[in-house]
Amino acid sequence: MSAFPANLLAGRRYHVVGLGKNGLPAANALAAMGAFITVWDDNPAARAAATGFSLGDPAEAGAYNYDALVLSPGIPHRLPRVHPAAARARAAGVPILTDVELLFQAVRLAGSRARFAGITGTNGKSTTTAMLAHVLQGAGITAAAGANLGPAALSLALLPQDGVYVLEMSSYMLERLATIRFDAACMLNLSLDHIDRHGDMAGYALAKRAVFDRQEPGDLAVIGVDDSDSRGMADWLDGRPAGVVRVSGESPADVWCGDGVLRDGDGPILRMADATALPGSHNAQNAAAVAAMAFYFGVSRADTARLMASFPGLPHRQQRAATVDGVTFYNDSKATNADSAARALACHDRLIWILGGEAKEGGIDSLVPWFSRVAHALLIGKDAPALARTLTAHGVPHDVVGTLEAAVPASLDAAKRLGAPVVMLSPACASWDQFTGYDQRGDRFMALARGLGVQMSTGGHA
Repeated sequence: MSAFPANLLAGRRYHVVGLGKNGLPAANALAAMGAFITVWDDNPAARAAATGFSLGDPAEAGAYNYDALVLSPGIPHRLPRVHPAAARARAAGVPILTDVELLFQAVRLAGSRARFAGITGTNGKSTTTAMLAHVLQGAGITAAAGANLGPAALSLALLPQDGVYVLEMSSYMLERLATIRFDAACMLNLSLDHIDRHGDMAGYALAKRAVFDRQEPGDLAVIGVDDSDSRGMADWLDGRPAGVVRVSGESPADVWCGDGVLRDGDGPILRMADATALPGSHNAQNAAAVAAMAFYFGVSRADTARLMASFPGLPHRQQRAATVDGVTFYNDSKATNADSAARALACHDRLIWILGGEAKEGGIDSLVPWFSRVAHALLIGKDAPALARTLTAHGVPHDVVGTLEAAVPASLDAAKRLGAPVVMLSPACASWDQFTGYDQRGDRFMALARGLGVQMSTGGHA
């Protein structure tokens, strides 16, 4: 790994709008490569923190003279409303790009033929991205992971010719690509999400499908086939140039899991019980996708199995927080939609469920098949009353408690009273009503659960 040349982008001009976890690192990286940068954020505090840059207010009159608008993924350029910077760029014929696109351009300008793996899907993409990087690095391949998973794409180092960038791609990022080609592209699954941004399910699926754009013969297209929308996309891929590998966590495919064993046409790969950080059929599908990509990048079957088994898992994704008085607390704060929460609920026969926040379209209606596993539910956040109505309609015992500070001790009491061995924070909702993100929500849950453990060990009462 090395730094990009300091004059790589000399003479180029970029307008970076949105100075959060993507935007500010992008501005710094582009400036370090010699580009002229102006920045903007609608939040005055974020603008003040961007020291050393000229401000470029998109509301100001005058020529819009840039090579690209680098618009942070969370800022809309079309729906639900066009940001003024996007309107200016469109009117001037300036492309609207994400930092992943600019990373690809910089890598190629620097003369590196490093390979790119792009991983998307409604759920599982963070785990799959981190697991693939873990396997590649453990096998001695220079690899760097980032983008939607973090760190920001443009904060990654320049990789050598045989290196691999492993990038988690959100639908927001996939809308803003122009030239990048993923040597290995993976789409895990599709369920209703981000409809405000994409208009409808068809628009969302189209955004996700962009991970396969510009692939060539010899490239790899990995597609999950455990949901109907993805199976339709797999049929579309059969007419494309890349080699297609179908993966499943539950039924026969090119790489799939059956009777607890991950396998392909050449035989068994891994007993999933040996991969303790990967419970459930959804993680079996993630592992199948990783195996397909690892084999493509030249990792042996034995190394792939060994390294997947040693994968430690991700924070906030069914992460064991504490065991208190025989009750195990799991942090699944990254479950920001119902489909993701379903994957956690399916892993436990009886549990206390903490959920709530800003509900997505459809709420938790799709989780009805798992309600029988819930001994008691505790609801937090803005949309707790609406979620409570769904639980009431299906006879699920619950309390609206409002905050994690109230929910965590109440969950231990409920678990002990009802004989449930597990407390699961799997909110099925966004976190913005009470937290800066799912990670802050998960960190707070972890601290509260561990605090209960300390309290019990010192003779206190939960």
